[in-house]
Amino acid sequence: MAQITDDVQNSAEAVLPQSGSRSRPLSRGEHLAESIREAIGERKLAAGDFFGTLESIRDETGLARTTVSEAVKLLRDRGVLVVKPGRGGGLFVAKTTPIVRLRHTLMRVDGDPASAADAIELRESLEELIALKAALHRSAADCRELESVLDEMREARTWDDFMQSNWKLHAAIAAICPNSMARPVYESTLGFLSDAHAEQDGEVDSSYWGTRVRVHENLVAAISAGDVEAVRAAVADHASSRG
Repeated sequence: MAQITDDVQNSAEAVLPQSGSRSRPLSRGEHLAESIREAIGERKLAAGDFFGTLESIRDETGLARTTVSEAVKLLRDRGVLVVKPGRGGGLFVAKTTPIVRLRHTLMRVDGDPASAADAIELRESLEELIALKAALHRSAADCRELESVLDEMREARTWDDFMQSNWKLHAAIAAICPNSMARPVYESTLGFLSDAHAEQDGEVDSSYWGTRVRVHENLVAAISAGDVEAVRAAVADHASSRG
């Protein structure tokens, strides 16, 4: 942890990447989070491996409780660490899925973790509204369009192709929604997500891929049937199966 301590002590000199003319110094918590993430890689820790505790990080770095707590919260939100309470608990390396990698990518877009986290939260908060409105206002032509995009998802040969059809499907669902305020906001988050996805790499487990196809099939079936309760259940399943 000594290297982490040295890195954080130098945080006053670090700045986030520029976006246009904007830049700002990294907070100590943000710098500590980045140092911990790098330490996980350097130690070759795998999903489920123990990293430490809040207390051990404080003891080894000499940093304040608020700084360590900020860093751990950032890493938990990014899907890097899992916090387990109680005896035998502590900070453990999280399982990495494509959606977790996407969240991590977004946390680094334009060097602004807050705006990226806000975009993710906004999209997830609008998901049910958009899907419910689509279920209530879909036409036969709309349902055929959704099924056509589903076929593209099923036939995708690469994860990138799959994700592009994923964004296309959600855009098609949003297009059915008559709410003229919610729809463009939701669509803007889709653009943000799809742009960030281009920065990802890595293999995708086939079982995870299959699960993502299934949840989208259920979502489309619920919308096409106009079944409000089924839509709510499908949206919840869609959210819970991401990470």
